[in-house]
Amino acid sequence: MVLDHRADAEVVSEATVKVHVGGQRVIATAEGIGPVHALDAALRKALSPHLSWLDSVELADYKVRILQGHPGTDAVTRVLVESTDGEREWTTVGVHGNIVEASWLALCDALVHKSTTVAPVTETADVD
Repeated sequence: MVLDHRADAEVVSEATVKVHVGGQRVIATAEGIGPVHALDAALRKALSPHLSWLDSVELADYKVRILQGHPGTDAVTRVLVESTDGEREWTTVGVHGNIVEASWLALCDALVHKSTTVAPVTETADVD
């Protein structure tokens, strides 16, 4: 994850993801308004050529909670991602000591959940 503080005072995050799709390793980098947006954009960039339904999935809400008993900046966080495809909504959860990893887990699970509702599945994606 890279933060770019630009001359116009804009702060842009950059994320790079490495995934396996159809037996091939795919590396994609994207920018976003914040680390979660950049991570989502990079994941979509890597997967969109292989998953025709991907554009229908949108992040509807994003929530972060610190788990009890783990205060401070090194806390274990729980990330809840609410997603929609315009017809249905679903929530996925990621838990990790690293908030970016917790976000990654929740974002990936959201796409995995959607993939189970799409038939037929012709490609699978594995996350490094």
